[in-house]
Formats: sequence, structure tokens, C-alpha cells
Amino acid sequence: MPTIRRLPEHLVNRIAAGEVVERPASALKELVENAIDAGSTEITVRLASGGLDMIEVTDDGCGMRPDEIALALERHATSKLPDEAIELVTTLGFRGEALPSIGSVARLTIESRPHDASEGWKRVVDHGVVAVDSPAALPPGTRIRVEDLFGKVPARRKFLRSPRSEYAACQDVVRRLAMARPDIGFTLEHEGRRVLAVQPREELASRVARLVARELADDGVLIDAERGSARLTGVAGLPTYNRGVADHQYLFVNGRPVKDRLLVGAVRGAYSDMLARDRHAVLALFLEIPPEEVDVNVHPAKTEVRFRDPAFIRGFLVGALRHALESAGQKSAQPPQAAAMNMWQVEPVAPEPAPALGSLFARQYAPTPSRPMAPRVAEAGAVWRSYEAEMMAEPSGRAEPAPEDADEAVSYPLGVARGQVAGTYIVAEAEDGLVIVDQHAAHERLVLERLKAAGAEEAMVRSQALLLPEVVELEEAACDALEDKIAELARYGLSLERFGPSAMLVRAVPSVLGKSDVHALVRDVADDLAKNGDALLLGERLDLVLATMACHGSVRAGRSLSVAEMNALLREMERTPRSGQCNHGRPTWVKLANQDIEKLFGRK
Repeated sequence: MPTIRRLPEHLVNRIAAGEVVERPASALKELVENAIDAGSTEITVRLASGGLDMIEVTDDGCGMRPDEIALALERHATSKLPDEAIELVTTLGFRGEALPSIGSVARLTIESRPHDASEGWKRVVDHGVVAVDSPAALPPGTRIRVEDLFGKVPARRKFLRSPRSEYAACQDVVRRLAMARPDIGFTLEHEGRRVLAVQPREELASRVARLVARELADDGVLIDAERGSARLTGVAGLPTYNRGVADHQYLFVNGRPVKDRLLVGAVRGAYSDMLARDRHAVLALFLEIPPEEVDVNVHPAKTEVRFRDPAFIRGFLVGALRHALESAGQKSAQPPQAAAMNMWQVEPVAPEPAPALGSLFARQYAPTPSRPMAPRVAEAGAVWRSYEAEMMAEPSGRAEPAPEDADEAVSYPLGVARGQVAGTYIVAEAEDGLVIVDQHAAHERLVLERLKAAGAEEAMVRSQALLLPEVVELEEAACDALEDKIAELARYGLSLERFGPSAMLVRAVPSVLGKSDVHALVRDVADDLAKNGDALLLGERLDLVLATMACHGSVRAGRSLSVAEMNALLREMERTPRSGQCNHGRPTWVKLANQDIEKLFGRK
């Protein structure tokens, strides 16, 4: 048998590098987190070839002395753990092997100078070998450069992606860390071109809108909620401002960017009855809880966390998000589309040819599509009398009584109804513009909120007992997850019992689901628990039934409404939370501001 031997130091560092340095973005994350923990107020990142050729991070933090630089390049050496309480770490990281691991697979240059020192120090490690150790001239702070990453490890280098893909990953790392610390200024340069620059001491909402999407400034709501020792802040996009993928959901726990299934599931649950299943919210949430309530050491890169009380955290997030979205009232994200605005400026009528001589009188009495040619009669002037009779016989349209306080009604947020277009859209005049409302989408949301207020949700979760209990066979881990959630699933009307190591016994299902496939339902719920850590799917199915009921009970498109009915719908929208979007996340109304109308007619 082969003998057991101790691995050499350089090989140990390369093995550790496989865990720490997955790609250039991983190394960049470690370096920027070190700069943040050093107390920096300005951090500059420079990249070449997406970080494959060069990564440079410069900060104005506390700096390091020559002996500290040498110690920082040794394994399991860190300044971020003042004692042995590893579970109470308050910094972004304390990985002791990050710098030596990076230095074992690249050319690593560290230059640093403390604020009270007259000169700095420079140390270069070329793929595990110290190449330079000498004084250096630089301002107070630290500058770290990583060059030729995996240059001598071709097996790792060939598995990296293209420079463009690696650059996108690096940009995402800087964006997330800059979002977490609005008190620090960040600058990102790629191939000599500045692509990101934010100033220090910026407001959180402004920093998020600048880094995520500028539309969040108008199409988002601020969140600031507390429950016990937990606090949640951030910006959440309106349901009508959504995306097809979840790449614009930024979640932070104690200032640390994370990708946690529990938090993602809580966001999905909060938007469950406001977004279609294939759409995702845009938001940035910052959760602050005591360090002893969260374990940040469950993942090597500390991108996943584990909460001591996950049910409390999920309930807190869902409640805070829903309260913030309800406080937005009828607000909706619906900027006028540029293409639609341009259509207003195109003349729809083709120019008519110049009339020929002698044809003016003939064309004056020519037949039209809406009015047939009058019969020819012998008496002079009979043509005029026949047209006059037809015109008097035609209906002039229905007259509706105007509201007595029409001028004052303009002060309503959604204005006062002035008419209906295509039997589907209500046109209202507001104080600052023209409002167009989709009557079916708006009434669909109003009916859904009425059903909820009337206790329809509680009625929906009533159980329908099965005549013969069904046995569903699953993997043992899935059965364990379902067993832990038996009480919660019972509140949705699904009654389960453990039936041996790898089976569950189903005694009742939610009555509103009708004759559903019990086996498929339980398997889907088990998969949802494994993916999101919570039974979101069952709640979403019940929400879908409730939304379908609201859809069938709402005003249909094509129905003619009176002015009084239209105004009543507008007033109820103003009183109903989340009336700015329908049950599928689409806007229920759009507004054309007065200045936009003036631009259409060339007044501005």
C-alpha cells in the first residue's frame, strides 16, 4: 500500500486555491473584502482581459507593516478574528489562506504603507516563490496586483471562460460589494476604461438605483422595517417593474452579499399573487441581525448562510415586503413606450391628390362608405332635402350627465373619467395629465383584494378528506423535509403523516384543488421544499385559484360602462392597495403627462 506522507507547502496552497480561487471574480472578491475590512473610504479596481491577465485593487485603508505583509502571506493567518469566537465574526471574511492561495497560482504583488509610516513596503510572490521584498513608494493604504492567473496551471486555465464572461462576473462582484457599503467610494476600470464610479457617503436608495437600474428611483418603494432584533432596509421594485430572470435580486445579510434559498423563497412568496410564475422582481434587500442568529461559515466563499430561526426570518421578510408594496397604493411602473410615443407624431392620413377642374361639385355629392348616395329625383333641391332627412334621422350619440364637481374631481390621483375607448380602456383627466385605465385588469385586482378581505383565503384552505388515504413513496430525505413541515402544510389544507422511512400518507388535500393528482402534488411540494426551503408551491397554487376566481368575476373587456361606473372604478382603485398592477404583474393604468402631450403637438 502507498505510504501516508505530508504534502509539500506549495501543493497544499494549490489545493486550497482550488477552493478559494475558482475564477478571477473569486480572487477579486477576496481582495475587495480585505480592502473594505481595512477601513477604506475609496477603493479602485483595475482589470485587464476580464481579470485573466491582471487584477489590481487599491485602497486607502489602514495599511500593513513589512512583517504584517509577510505574515499575511502565510496560511491560517488573519487579523479578522480577535478571539476564538468564530461564530461571532463581524467582518466580511477571515479566510487565512486567501492570499497565499492566490500567490500560489499567480504573480501576486502586495504594496502597503500604514498612515503613520514614512515609506511603504513591497513583496512579490511569483506562483509560490518570493521574488521581491523591498521598500516601495506609495500613498498610505494598500495596492494588491494579481497577474497571469493560473499561468503555470494550464489545466485550470483552460477551463476558464472568455474574457468577456469573466469580466461580467468581476463587475457583478464589485457591484454587489459597492451596494453593500454606500459609505465607501468604488471605481472600476477595465482595459483603461472607467465603467463604474460611485461616490462615498451616498444614500442607500440612490446607490442601489445607480448600480441596479435607474428606473428603481421611480418604480421602486423604500423598505425600512424592524421586528425584534432584526432590521430590513432596501429598495423593492413594483410588481409591474419585473424581469424574465432573477439576476437583479440582490440580497445582503449583515453587509455580506449572499445567495440564500430561504431569502429567495421569501421574496417569491411576497410577490406570489402579484407576478406571473415566469417573471421575477427587481430589488436589493439588506437584512441586519445579531451575529449569533446567523451562521456565515456554511459555505467556503460565505455566499450562503444558515439562520437560527428561519421561520421568523421568512415571515419578517414577507411581511415587510408586502407592507411596503401595499403602501405604494395604486402606484405603477408604466413609462410611455418610445415607439408608442413616436406613433403619435406620424400623420396617419395619406395626402389626397389635387382635385381636377369641374370635379369639385361632383365629389361633394359622391357616395361615402358611411352614407349611401341619395336617390336621384326630378325636383330641384330634392338632393339637399334627402340628405337633410338622413342626417336628422341619424343618432347623435349618447349624452351622459357630467359630474357637478368636475373641476374639483380633477384633483383625484387617477382623475375623473371622460370616456371609454374600444370598450376596454377608460380615459380620465387628471390634474397633471391623461390617465388610461385597463378596466378588466384593474377590476381583476379589486376583486382579488375583496376576496381576501372577505376571508376567501381562509375558506380556500379547507381540507377535503380522501375516501381512501393515498400512500406516496419518496426518498427518505424528502420525507424528512415533509415531516418537518406537516403543521405548516396542514394550514394550507394538506394533511400528511409519516408512513415508514420512505413514504408519506395523504389523508386530505385542499378542497379548492378539486380532483388533482395527489402523488404529483406531494412530489412537487417536496421538490419545492428542497429548492426553496419552504412550501411555496402549495400557497402559489391556492393563490392561482383565487386569482382565477377574481378574473372570472371581474368586468370583461368590451363591456360598455357609464361615466358613473367608470368614476366608481377609479375611486376604488385609489383606495385599494396594489391596484397599480393586475394579478399577473401587468400595469392597470398608464399616464401621459401634460408635458408629454405638449411635446406631441410641438408646444415644447
